[in-house]
Amino acid sequence: MSHGHHDHDHDHRDHAHGREGPGRERKLLVAFALTAVTLVAEAVGGWLSGSLALLADAGHMLVDAAALMFAWLGAHYARKPADARRSFGYVRLEVLVGYSNALVQFVLVAWIAVEAGLRFSDPQPILSGLMLWVAVAGLAVNAFVLFVLSDHHHDDLNTASARLHVLGDLFGSVGAVGAALLIGRFGWLWVDPLLSILVSLLILRSAWRLLRRSAHILLEGAPEGVDGDRVGEAVQREADGVCGVHHVHVWQLAGGYHVATLHAQLREGIDADGAIRSIQRVLRERFRIEHATVQIERGGCVDAHCAH
Repeated sequence: MSHGHHDHDHDHRDHAHGREGPGRERKLLVAFALTAVTLVAEAVGGWLSGSLALLADAGHMLVDAAALMFAWLGAHYARKPADARRSFGYVRLEVLVGYSNALVQFVLVAWIAVEAGLRFSDPQPILSGLMLWVAVAGLAVNAFVLFVLSDHHHDDLNTASARLHVLGDLFGSVGAVGAALLIGRFGWLWVDPLLSILVSLLILRSAWRLLRRSAHILLEGAPEGVDGDRVGEAVQREADGVCGVHHVHVWQLAGGYHVATLHAQLREGIDADGAIRSIQRVLRERFRIEHATVQIERGGCVDAHCAH
């Protein structure tokens, strides 16, 4: 029996892969700009007031400003058309930058931990008034940024992730305000390094999650909750005319952008184009797979590397 092959051929240059509109992109850019200005103000205020907690909160905001920048890059570059050299466009840029940023944050956490240890043994004078004003300003900006990002579509994972980062900033600012009040009222200088340790743990948690997620995407790992076996079973069960599915690969180009390739065997007399459309519908509706390459087979698999 001869093997009929019908490969799904999709030219990535026909469209941009991003789904975020320019309005959502502008919101992310505004959020990034406000967060960046605030982190600079907190860093300067922490240096002048002698507050390690403010410096640590500025470090936390640096992580989250970077996350907002990645979200904006994802929204901006995902809308740029692909070209001959980059057939999938620029959507993976945010992953590369995110991975590099996460590594830098581990160095920042180590510095905060060492400095906090020194402050516990040798407390430094702190200008609690200046610390309080800077912390209150940071709290106000974080609350406003959170409001700006609050109106997002439930499928917009990019903005939802950025919003979680800003929420962490808000908690850090609340802690800095509380520390400034306690230092000003009771002179408890040990509150400052204690809070800086707590904020550094927030940085460590965010950096670790960013590093793990970025590395998983760069290693072509499957999206969370999606694996080849589930995809193959769903396609074989629900797609029209499919009697067998194998050689399934599912991965991510960037966060939320899923890609798949698979081999599908069809029943006799089934139209290949119709089967491909049905397979793509199942992948899109069940697993949010936006791009799929399907190889149609009428007999056994001819791929020597296919573990059927």
